[in-house]
Amino acid sequence: MESSFRKNLRDELDYQDLTVKELAAKTGIAKGALDCYLGKQASMPPANAAVKIAGALGVSVEYLVTGEKPREEDAQPAAKVRSILQILKGLNDNDQDILLGIAQVLRKHGSMVK
Repeated sequence: MESSFRKNLRDELDYQDLTVKELAAKTGIAKGALDCYLGKQASMPPANAAVKIAGALGVSVEYLVTGEKPREEDAQPAAKVRSILQILKGLNDNDQDILLGIAQVLRKHGSMVK
């Protein structure tokens, strides 16, 4: 029987069109370790690694472990992040840089308002 974590992680990587190498770069977790979580023997990662993986993917650890979506109020930020990622992937490098600059200005402005 396939590990739920393994299946959910693979499904999420496919959904986000990410490679294991890209996930390794985002999390700081060695590609070999990630391969172990996705391999036929599918070992379960330690909690700190699961948290890093979930954070990099914009999902909850609960989702990766159980496949269950979080409550609606918990899902809002992840849904927004996914939408932003999908838009970002459709932009060329120059437009991505422009959008990043806008996001940085908005973040700076938002921290001044608080």
